[in-house]
Amino acid sequence: MARILLLETSTATLSVALSADGKVVAERICTEPRQQASLAAPLVKEVLDEAGLSMAGCDAVCVSKGPGSYTGLRVGVSTAKGLCFGAGLPLLSVGTLEVLAHSVIPGQAKDPQYIIPMIDARRMEVYTAVFSPEGKQLTEVEAKVVGPDSFAAELLEGPVLFIGDGALKCREVLTSPNAFFQKADPLAGVMAPLAEAAWQEKRFEDLAYFEPFYLKDFIATVSRKNLF
Repeated sequence: MARILLLETSTATLSVALSADGKVVAERICTEPRQQASLAAPLVKEVLDEAGLSMAGCDAVCVSKGPGSYTGLRVGVSTAKGLCFGAGLPLLSVGTLEVLAHSVIPGQAKDPQYIIPMIDARRMEVYTAVFSPEGKQLTEVEAKVVGPDSFAAELLEGPVLFIGDGALKCREVLTSPNAFFQKADPLAGVMAPLAEAAWQEKRFEDLAYFEPFYLKDFIATVSRKNLF
């Protein structure tokens, strides 16, 4: 039975969980924005204390690797690496869109042909990919500007469930009667069976070289206040 610490910091919602044999035994969720850097470590301690474990009692750490917030991903991966180095544990990772695809609440769409998770990338751009109803990834992850003709082929085939914080802003653009929408955040608890599968298959990351999947380069901006 693998005990895996789970970290999800890719969006505004921060979550930490502990799983045993693919089942969540402790979980903490913070929905207050921009708290990843200050609360990730305290929430790790809380879930470990609840389970009566130390990091040495865990078998691995699994982090949601992106795409998503540049800063959030850096915090999550840095925290996960630090915990692994400190306790001598292996590192696992799962894609953030895969986490969202496994967050579907039954009944949100009638037998969807596809599940399309979307992470907000500002304006009408989203990070997205197409998944099967079973959560298998069918297309490459991309940064996509959503317009009226987006996902036309999938929508012609039948019901499509769009899920995530990027999905809701697309409601007015994706007007097909086959388009359904579900609000959801990628949460650490949903990662439990995905992390367990990665553990069983020994899909360990290289601690020294592993980096988040940013998808796009970070572009720093200068505050207008500094221009005058």
